[in-house]
Amino acid sequence: MTYTDIRRIALEQSAIDAGCTPEDFTAGEIRTCISRHHPDARKYLKLPLFCDFSSYGSGIVVSACSEEIAALGKKYAEENPYPYTFETPSLHKLIEVFAPYHAKPYFMAEYFLPDPALVPDLPCPYPTKILTPPDFTDLYKPEWGNALVEKRKELDMLGVGAYDGDTLIALAACSADCDSMWQIGIDVLPDYRHLGLAKALTSRLTREILARDKVPFYCAAWSNIASVRNAIACGFRPAWVQLTCLREEN
Repeated sequence: MTYTDIRRIALEQSAIDAGCTPEDFTAGEIRTCISRHHPDARKYLKLPLFCDFSSYGSGIVVSACSEEIAALGKKYAEENPYPYTFETPSLHKLIEVFAPYHAKPYFMAEYFLPDPALVPDLPCPYPTKILTPPDFTDLYKPEWGNALVEKRKELDMLGVGAYDGDTLIALAACSADCDSMWQIGIDVLPDYRHLGLAKALTSRLTREILARDKVPFYCAAWSNIASVRNAIACGFRPAWVQLTCLREEN
C-alpha cells in the first residue's frame, strides 16, 4: 500500500462521513452536501451533523443538516477563505452565524496519514508486547484514555505496550473507527516520558496496522505540539482538517 493508496482510501471515507464524493475534497472550491446517517461512517460520528467543515488543503466541503445551514456555512467559508475558515478571529463570526440555531463550533482537529516509505523502525528502551482485545480488559483506566476508549471498547483492535518489569508504562492502541481505517492513540506514564517510547510504539503499531491491510490514521489538536511531533516522527503527514459545529443540546 502506497501513500497514494492511503490518501485515496481516506478521501473515500471522508466522502462517506460527509455525504459527498471524494472529488468534492479535491475540487479546489467550496462545495456543500447534506449530512445523513450512513452505516459505513466513522462509528463515533453522530450523524447527521449540524454543520461540518472539512478540507484536504484544496477547497472546503461543508456538510450540513439542511440546505439552509449548508448555505450559511458556504457563505461563511466564502467570506473567510481557507485556511482562515478554521481559525480565530473568523470563528467568532461563525459563532454569531449559528447562534440563532443554538449551535456553535465544538470540535477542531488535524488528521494525519502515514507514508509507508517513511515509517521508521525505532528502537524501544523497554521490552514491548503486541496486545489484542483480551489483553485490554483491565486497561480501561484514565492513564490509558487516549489509547483505549471504554465507551467504544468493541472497536479497540490492536495495541503495542512497553513494560518496565511487569508494569505497563506506555501503550499505543488503535480502534476500528470504520472498516478501512484504524485510529491510533498513545499514552505514556509521566515518569517515562521523553525517552522515545511514544515514537517507538506509534511507529511499531503503524507498521502492524499496515501489515493487516488497514489504513492507520492519527488525530491531534492544533495546540498539541508533542502529539503532532510524534506523528511526524513516525512517518505521518498532515492530511485533512475538520471543524464541527453542533447544536448545544448535543
